[in-house]
Amino acid sequence: MTFDDAIRNLKDRFQLPEPKPLDLRLPIDRLRREFLRLDYSSEPDAPELAEIRPMTIPGAAGLIRARLYVPLGAGIPPGPGILFFHGGGFVLGDLDSHDMLCRRLADGSRCRVLAIDYRLAPEHCFPCAHDDALAAWAWVQEKGAEIAGIDPARCAVAGDSAGGNLAAYLCQQMVRAKGPVPAFQLLLYPLLQFADIRTKKMTPQESGFFISANLFEFFRRHYLPELASAMDPRMSPLFAPPEDLKGLPPAHVIVCGWDPLHDEGLAYAAKLNAVGVQTTEREYTSMVHGFMNLTPFFPAARTALREAGEVVGRALGAI
Repeated sequence: MTFDDAIRNLKDRFQLPEPKPLDLRLPIDRLRREFLRLDYSSEPDAPELAEIRPMTIPGAAGLIRARLYVPLGAGIPPGPGILFFHGGGFVLGDLDSHDMLCRRLADGSRCRVLAIDYRLAPEHCFPCAHDDALAAWAWVQEKGAEIAGIDPARCAVAGDSAGGNLAAYLCQQMVRAKGPVPAFQLLLYPLLQFADIRTKKMTPQESGFFISANLFEFFRRHYLPELASAMDPRMSPLFAPPEDLKGLPPAHVIVCGWDPLHDEGLAYAAKLNAVGVQTTEREYTSMVHGFMNLTPFFPAARTALREAGEVVGRALGAI
């Protein structure tokens, strides 16, 4: 298994700072400003959408920002939709850092995509992001058709990394609460447990290639000041009991060969299949964590996003 050459060449350009194991003093504001701020003007195939609309919706503790992406092939509303949660370790990321990812997901799926700017740590610790995810889902159920053109009965949830954690948790919580379950779940190299950082294979990430053991610990210490919360099923959906998995919506799990989250992604897909949840998986063996945000630099990320969108679009009947 080898790195994609295009990713190898980006190492020095997009290397996140390497914190000491318990150093919580890195300048969060600067990290947020610099996190995946890419120039997409060089992408000749950047999709044209029918509409991109800024919105505010109720979060768990006040209004939060959101952004609606409407592809050209979305059809007459209300129609299929995707509720999307960005990655960034519950500390970084926002609507802008994942803008092109959402544009391409909307275009590939022919579904409206509603991206959520949930609250971040350290200002807002666990379970704030998880509570905002539930609040966003409740809003889609109540107002999604009227305001966003999303049919709540044909709405999937999706997310990358920490956003994949939120999507997986939301589905499990709806099963536990006997609430409206999403129609599908798309998990992009999801973070599925924060209980044991040591089991996340770090080679070659030990050198700080996009993500490392210390960076995981940095994120965990910010979002989970009480480390006992790491075993909370909201935080580590990988360890949910089988009864919380039965009845989950169909899933598509994407993992990367050079990603410390690789094994837990495949383990979760296997657990879902074992309890009868229709689950497919796709491994990009030469890719690293977060590669779908690197669409300006190589076609593989653009192709992967289109393929992921098509999976969701077919599942929701949009394609």
